[in-house]
Amino acid sequence: MKRNGLLILLLFLSSNLPAQNSFDLVIVGGNPGGIMAAIAAARQGKTSVILERTNHIGGLPANGLGATDIATREATTGLFSEFTSRIRQYYISHYGADSPQVKTCSNGFHFEPSVAARIFEEMLNEQKEKITVRLMRQFDAENKNICIRNDRIESICILNRENGQKETYQGKIFIDATYEGDLGAAAGVPFRVGRESREEFNEPGAGRTYEYWKSLPADGSTGQADNAVQAYNYRLCLTNDPKNMVPFTRPDNYNRDEYVSLIEDVWTGRNTQRAMLKVTNEMLEENRRHIAKGNRTKLPGDSWGIWKLSSLVNLPNQKTDGNNQHAAFLSTDLPEENWPWPTSSWEWRDKFAKRLKDYTLGLFWFAQHDKELPSHFRKEMLKWGLAKDEYPDNESFPRQVYVREGRRFEGVYFFTAADALPVSPGKRPPLHSSSVTASHYALDSHAARKRETGRVHLDGFISYPTAVYTVPLGVILPKDVDNLLLPVPVSGSHIGFSTLRMEPCWMALGQAAGITAALAIDKGVKVRNVDIPSLQDILIKQKATLIYFRDVKPTDDAFPLVQYLGLRGYLPDWNASLQQPIDESTLRNWSNLCGTQLKATPGQTTRLKVLTDIYKLQSERTGLF
Repeated sequence: MKRNGLLILLLFLSSNLPAQNSFDLVIVGGNPGGIMAAIAAARQGKTSVILERTNHIGGLPANGLGATDIATREATTGLFSEFTSRIRQYYISHYGADSPQVKTCSNGFHFEPSVAARIFEEMLNEQKEKITVRLMRQFDAENKNICIRNDRIESICILNRENGQKETYQGKIFIDATYEGDLGAAAGVPFRVGRESREEFNEPGAGRTYEYWKSLPADGSTGQADNAVQAYNYRLCLTNDPKNMVPFTRPDNYNRDEYVSLIEDVWTGRNTQRAMLKVTNEMLEENRRHIAKGNRTKLPGDSWGIWKLSSLVNLPNQKTDGNNQHAAFLSTDLPEENWPWPTSSWEWRDKFAKRLKDYTLGLFWFAQHDKELPSHFRKEMLKWGLAKDEYPDNESFPRQVYVREGRRFEGVYFFTAADALPVSPGKRPPLHSSSVTASHYALDSHAARKRETGRVHLDGFISYPTAVYTVPLGVILPKDVDNLLLPVPVSGSHIGFSTLRMEPCWMALGQAAGITAALAIDKGVKVRNVDIPSLQDILIKQKATLIYFRDVKPTDDAFPLVQYLGLRGYLPDWNASLQQPIDESTLRNWSNLCGTQLKATPGQTTRLKVLTDIYKLQSERTGLF
């Protein structure tokens, strides 16, 4: 009887959990990190399902972030390079190699939102036998929606937003590719929200901070920790092409009082640039008189027209990526009101998304029509509107909020500013031998508070240069959950996360997550016990850059050798200098590193020849390559 009862129970469970809801990987979030995880796993023979809450995949690149944020383009390659290459080829195929569109696409790093969406879909469709995409699937970060046994996630419960039904998904590996970190939170992974103090990790820009743009310290900074979350906005696809322009409309709940501070900023030219340090009240009033005569602003650091409200990067077909104007007190960011977002319900988030959309439309409506603004300023503003052929199902407005920062997890490795800053002038940041990608962007945070009287800028707006750094696998690994990966809501401080949070890095971490998942399945191990050299070997063969060298490209024959040995400390400088002869000191150092007396003649044998010998020796020892 007991056996029959168990059989009945198993039949009941299987009837409520269809086979089509069981995959090798269950990925929550259809942004680029999740997409690349699925593609990387598929290329390793693994099945996955992408559960995307909206009706469209692609995340921010498909929703206005068309100007790729990366300081050194060659630092992050692999699937990200494949994405940009396909973008460029799209424009070549549609408009010709010598077309303005190809030039403006900047080798695939600048693109229209609809083109990004198309490329993501093409890449997924090539793996359609392995990858299932299900749209309008919502995961709510509640304990009842996740089943964990013996530190492993067995299944999660998803809301089908189209029919209101609940669906259960089983997987061998689960991936949190949400901007918010909802799955990791439900799994009980410790996380942080808000800003650490300056003292905790000795990071520049940490805690409460006031600085001229860019990064000139000002009065008021305390460095104290708080619960403030950097501001969100919408990345707007704008155009001044009358044939493809949708005018800004006044929202029903328009509140003029929200925007009146812009009036004085326009008339006087007040801004947040460091040039304001030398601007006097007399200069502000002189600028007012100058503008009253029908002129543009002449104040140092000030912008005019659309550029007073938005920073623009040109995209193909006379469109732009319109972001927050960093040198403005009032722009498309909406600080403070987003603080609850990371840990709130989707009901609350949807209300804030609508609030942010109305705020944004109201801002541009105000700048185009309010009669207290200079008439020639309004005339310039009226030249711009939303691109009609983008987001046709959403009134040409982006469908997704730019969530710059949600939950940040405390994983196997906790990334801070120190991991992205050079150990000394001109040198690399600390080298992580477990690197799964190189990356490069500033320590960069948007405002955490709205305008405050007497402050030179909004609290939290900072930008500090970094050097190309390595990202260890540990930032996507939880300490305790055995089959969960976190390639988007990674492990790090507010300042550390501020440089990792760019889509190229998220794509690279997604690629690493997909391969890590495949290896964990094949070897039957926990994700944090995957053999890192094996993972790195696969990534390198896929031309992913794990450590950046200025003089060696992924297409070079020596790329695998330089990647492997660079991560093991043989090449600490920015250049590998392969064709130079080895010197006596380097030969002695390399011999010590590999534990073998290397045969070479200092001043004659090239560094490449010696490194090749080491590489072959390591290959024989490890069985890799």
